[in-house]
Amino acid sequence: MPDARAQLDAFIDKFTDDVAGQTRAMLAHLQTRIPGATIPVYDNYNTLAIGFGPDDRVKHVVLSLAVFPRWVTLCFTWGIKLPDPLKLLKGEGNQVRSVRLTSPAHLAEPPIDALIAAALADAVVPIDARATGGIVIKSISARQRPRR
Repeated sequence: MPDARAQLDAFIDKFTDDVAGQTRAMLAHLQTRIPGATIPVYDNYNTLAIGFGPDDRVKHVVLSLAVFPRWVTLCFTWGIKLPDPLKLLKGEGNQVRSVRLTSPAHLAEPPIDALIAAALADAVVPIDARATGGIVIKSISARQRPRR
């Protein structure tokens, strides 16, 4: 059985080279930006969800990368509560809001970084930067077709 990082890399490899490269760069950025985070991974039919939270419980995930066949989206679990003066966040549900990322550099732009900071500050269970965190594979779904 491969370790969690190897499994995550294999999930990412199923996307186009462009999306896979962007995903890896965004993942590395968020791992540096959110030290101590546990990273639950859900490999679903058309989407790979890579969460960041204090533990592997989905209800504690603060934000996540949703990797689609042609793009990557940054999702905020409690996005409805975030200050968004530039109206960057999209979504109409009761809780989650998201922003489609155009490149890995997009994550470091001040408006996006401010949303990340606000989400972390408002987390139901804070992420302890001193924690060991790590990747946890939570779900793997069978696929009927490749993501490329």
